[in-house]
Amino acid sequence: MTQESSPRHLVLVDGSGFIFRAFHALPPMHSPDGTPVNAVYGFTNMLTRLMRDHVGTHLAVIFDANRRTFRNDLYADYKAHRPEPPEDLRPQFALVRDAARALAVPSVELEGWEADDLLAAYARHMVETGGRCTIVSSDKDLMQLIRPGVELLDPIKQKPITAAEVDAKFGVSPDKVVDVQALMGDSVDNVPGVPGIGPKTASALIAEFGDLDSVLAAAEGMKPSKRRDNLLAHADAARMSRDLVRLRDDAPLPLSVDAMGCHEPDGDELAAWLETMGFRSLSQRLGMKVTAARGSMGRPASSPAPTPVPTVDSAPYTGYETVTDAAALEVWVARARDAGVCAVDTETSGLDPLACELVGVSLAVAPGQACYIPLRHDGDLEHPVGAQIPAATCLDILRSLLADPAVLKVFQNAKFDLLVLGRAGVETIAPVDDTMLISYAQSAGAHGQGMDELSQLHLGHAPITYDAVTGTGRNRVPFSRVDLRRATDYAAEDADVTLRLWQVLRPQLRPNRALALYEEMERPLIGVLADMERAGIAVDAQELRRMSADFAVRMEAIEGDLHRLAGRSFNVGSPKQLGEILFDEMGLPGGKRMKSGAWGTDSSVLQELAEQGHELPEKILDWRQLAKLKSTYADALVGQINPETGRVHTSFQMAVTSTGRLSSNEPNLQNIPIRTEEGGRIRRAFVAQPGHVLVSADYSQIELRLLADAADIAPLREAFALGQDIHARTASEVFGIPLDQLDARERRRAKAINFGIIYGISAFGLARQLKISPGEARSYIDAYFARYPGIRDFMERMKEEARAKGYVTTALGRRCYVPGIAERNGARRAYAERQAINAPLQGGAADIIKRAMVRLSRDLACSDLRAQMLLQVHDELLFEVAEGDAPALADLVRGVMEGAASLSVPLVVETGIGANWADAH
Repeated sequence: MTQESSPRHLVLVDGSGFIFRAFHALPPMHSPDGTPVNAVYGFTNMLTRLMRDHVGTHLAVIFDANRRTFRNDLYADYKAHRPEPPEDLRPQFALVRDAARALAVPSVELEGWEADDLLAAYARHMVETGGRCTIVSSDKDLMQLIRPGVELLDPIKQKPITAAEVDAKFGVSPDKVVDVQALMGDSVDNVPGVPGIGPKTASALIAEFGDLDSVLAAAEGMKPSKRRDNLLAHADAARMSRDLVRLRDDAPLPLSVDAMGCHEPDGDELAAWLETMGFRSLSQRLGMKVTAARGSMGRPASSPAPTPVPTVDSAPYTGYETVTDAAALEVWVARARDAGVCAVDTETSGLDPLACELVGVSLAVAPGQACYIPLRHDGDLEHPVGAQIPAATCLDILRSLLADPAVLKVFQNAKFDLLVLGRAGVETIAPVDDTMLISYAQSAGAHGQGMDELSQLHLGHAPITYDAVTGTGRNRVPFSRVDLRRATDYAAEDADVTLRLWQVLRPQLRPNRALALYEEMERPLIGVLADMERAGIAVDAQELRRMSADFAVRMEAIEGDLHRLAGRSFNVGSPKQLGEILFDEMGLPGGKRMKSGAWGTDSSVLQELAEQGHELPEKILDWRQLAKLKSTYADALVGQINPETGRVHTSFQMAVTSTGRLSSNEPNLQNIPIRTEEGGRIRRAFVAQPGHVLVSADYSQIELRLLADAADIAPLREAFALGQDIHARTASEVFGIPLDQLDARERRRAKAINFGIIYGISAFGLARQLKISPGEARSYIDAYFARYPGIRDFMERMKEEARAKGYVTTALGRRCYVPGIAERNGARRAYAERQAINAPLQGGAADIIKRAMVRLSRDLACSDLRAQMLLQVHDELLFEVAEGDAPALADLVRGVMEGAASLSVPLVVETGIGANWADAH
C-alpha cells in the first residue's frame, strides 16, 4: 500500500445548510460599506473550522443554482409555499461564494438541479471509483445517502450521523428513507404524500411490507379503514412523491473531483478579502496581518477599531499580565472567545500529571497577548505573594471556555496538560490542537519536538528556561515559590510561544502532506492515551516481592560461579573490574579500551566472547539480565503503585521516536522480554481486577507483511494469503527444500533472515546469530536476494529516497527523517541506511496500530462492553474487561485491528484471554 494508492476522500459541504444556519444563529452584522454579512461571517467561520478539523483529499461546497428544478416539471407546486429569503440575506448569497473562493474551496452548482442531487451524484461517483465521501449537513433529506463509503457529518455536533440516528428519526434504515418520506410527505417542500399517514405509520408500513410498491400493492387486502382508503386513492401521489424526494445520483457532475483537490488559500488574497468584509477577529484567528480598518464587523463604521493584531514575528515577548482576580480573568476568557483560539499551558508541582498539583495556568489569545493566573504560589516572608484567585473559582471560570466547541485550545504536549487539568476537576477540554504533534507529524526524527527547540527553529526565539526561574541543584526552588513577576514572564511566554508555533506550523500540515496523519491519528490519540494512562493497570505486589527475592538468590548463585571462574572475588557490577579480569588477567581476545582507558564491557563485547565459547562473559550476561529485571520491574514496580488508585500508570511518549512508534516510561513496559522465562514471570505480575480478565491482541508478523506488500514479493504475499508458515515457506524458497522435508534448523535460519532483513542485517551479524561462518551467512543472504530480488530493490529504493529527500515515507504517509544518511563516517552512514530500510516498516506498523487504537476507542465508547484499553506495546494492545464480555471484546478488537489498513496481504491478529498478562499473551 502506498500513499498514492490510499482512497480519495471527498468532503462536500451543503452550502445552503451553512448559510441559513449562520444567518439565523448570528445577530445582524455589517461590513464597512454597510452590507449585511452575518451569514457570510458564520459561513466563513464554519468553513475554516471544517478545513482545520476534518480531513479529506478533496473538498468543495455545493450550492443551489436557483429555486426551479426538474421537480417543478413533475409537480408544479413543489416548494411553492416556501417564503422568499429575508431581505438581509439576499445580498449575502454572492458573498458566501466569494468566501469559498478566498479560502481556495471550489463552489459547485448546476441549473435545473438541486444541491442535494449533486451531493448524491458525487457520493455515488466516489464510491464507484473506490473512494469515500463525507457530506457535511444535518439535512434529513440527505440521510437516504448513508451507506458504506458515504458518511453524513453533523456540522454542529461534529459527529457522524449513522444508521442508528436514521432509525431513530424514520424508524427504518437509510435505504428505506425515500419510501417513508413518500408516504408521509413533506409540508415544508410541499410534497403531498398520502393524507393521514404520519412518520410512525409510514415507518410501520415500510417495516411490515418492505417498500412503497409493496405497501400500495397490499392496500387492497387491508382491513377497511380510512388509512386503506387513502392509500388506494392517493397511490399515484405517493409514487410521484417518491420521485420528488428521491435524490438523483445520476445528475451531471459540473466539476471533476480532480479539480476539488485541497489547497492552501493565497494568504494575501484571503487577508485582503477578510479586511474588506471587516472580519478582523477571523483574521486574527487565521494568523493574518491586520492593518487599521475603516470599520469592523458588527460595529458602525465610525466606531473605534480594535488594536491591530501583530504578526507572529513582530510582537515582543514581554508585557504579560498577572491575573489575580476573577474579573480580570473573565476579561481574558472573553478575549479568548472572541479570538476563537487560545493557547493554554499549566504549571505544576511535579512531572507526574496523575500525582502533581496545579500551581498556575497561562493563556495566550494573540502573539504578545498572554497572561498567567497563579493559583498556589506561597512565597515567603521576604517575598509575599499577595492575593490570588482561589483555584476552585479560577477553574469554574475556565471550565466553560475549555469545553466551548467554538474555541480551539492549543497546547504543547496536550496530553500532560489534559491529565493535570482532569485531575484538578476539568473533565471536558475540546477541541484541542497540539503543537508538539503538529510538528512531529511533519518532522519525526528531524529534530526534537520540545517547545524550546521548536521556538528557536521556527520563531528564532530562545524562551526563558525553567532553570532560569527556579535555579538549579541545591538552590532550586519549587515553582510555587517563584516570584510572581518572574513566574508570569516564564509561564505566559510558554503560552505565547505555543500560540505562535501553532500559527506557523498548522498551515504547513497540508503542503507537507501530513494533515490526514495528524487529524486522523495523532490528534485523536491524545485523548485515547490520556484515558489509558489514567486507567493504569493492576500489579500483584506480593508476586513482585517473591520474584525479587528469587532473582536475588539466583544472582548470588551466579556471582559465586563468576568468582570461581575468575579465580577471585570481584564486584560483578563494576565494568572496570570486569574488564581487568577478562582482558588483563584472563587474556581473552577482542578487548578494546575506551577513552577513559578502561576496557569496554558492554553487551556486544560480552556477547561476542560468549559466542566464542567463554563461560564467564556468558554468565555475566545472565547476571545482568536478572539484575535489570530485578531493579527495573520486580523492585521498582512496587514503588510505582499509585497510592490513590492502587495501580501502575505508565506514561506514553508520543513524539520521541523517528518512526512514529510510541514509547513508555515510569515505568517502561515496552522492554519486558517476551520470549524468556523471566519476562513471562514479570508479565504474570500484571493482573486484572476482581471479576475481570485481560485480553491481549497482537499483530502477527506485521512488519514482514508490510515488507511483502511494499516490495511486492509474490511468494511471500501468497504465503500470507494462504496462512502458511512464512518462515517455512521462506526456507523452502531460499534453500530449495520441499515444505514437507524441512527440518527445524532450516526454518530457524529462514526466520533469522526474514527478521534480520528488516533491520538490514549483515553477513557478520547473521553469522553470529546462527553461529555459522560469515561466508556461509553471506551465501544465505545472497540466496535470499536471488529468490526475492524485489526485497533488494525495495531496500535500495529506500536508501535512495532517504539520500534524495532526507526522509522515507510510511504507507500511511508519515515522513521518517534519517539525519545520518549523508554522514561521511562509513559506520554511521551504514547505520542510517539500515534505519532507512526499517523505518517504513516499523513506522508503518506503528501507524496501523495507532489507527486501530483510535477506532477501537470510538467503538468501545459506543458499545455495551465493560472494557478499557490499558497498554500498547509496539504491535500488541492490552485490555481489561468484565469476564463475561471478554469473548465479544476479543472479536471486536480482532476485527478492528485487522481492518485498520488495506494491504495486498491480510493483517492477522492473535488474541488471548487470561487473569494476568502472561496468560493472556
